[in-house]
Amino acid sequence: MPSFVINEKCDGCKAQDRTACQYICPNDLMVLDMEKNKAYNRAVDMCWECYSCVKICPTQAIEIRGYADFMPLGAVVQPMRSTDAIMWAIRFRNKNIKRFKFPIRTTPEGSIVPDAGYSTGTDDLKSPLLRTEPESIGTDLYKK
Repeated sequence: MPSFVINEKCDGCKAQDRTACQYICPNDLMVLDMEKNKAYNRAVDMCWECYSCVKICPTQAIEIRGYADFMPLGAVVQPMRSTDAIMWAIRFRNKNIKRFKFPIRTTPEGSIVPDAGYSTGTDDLKSPLLRTEPESIGTDLYKK
């Protein structure tokens, strides 16, 4: 289901020119109603359900409501961020709450090698192999 903004919780990110959900939405769907100072999803049918807006919202004002096929009791999904983990809380219609905690990846900024040590070149674009094959799969079967 698409993102849903709870008006009572949304503070419009303190009336900045852009809200956090506007900044993070990959489909540019979240907008700020300047008159009400509240964010909203302007095209719910176009929502990718990526949860980016839900995770970044500082006031936890955005929810995703689950589909009936995997949440038959009309559940609401709400992630809660901390510095070292994300706690996913699923609240069912009968008020039962299930929580799942997952650690956040904490790789220092700038420490990841983009090409992971594999060579790259323009000929790679013409190859049917993945960029790191055959080395990454541990075989030379496909070597030219």
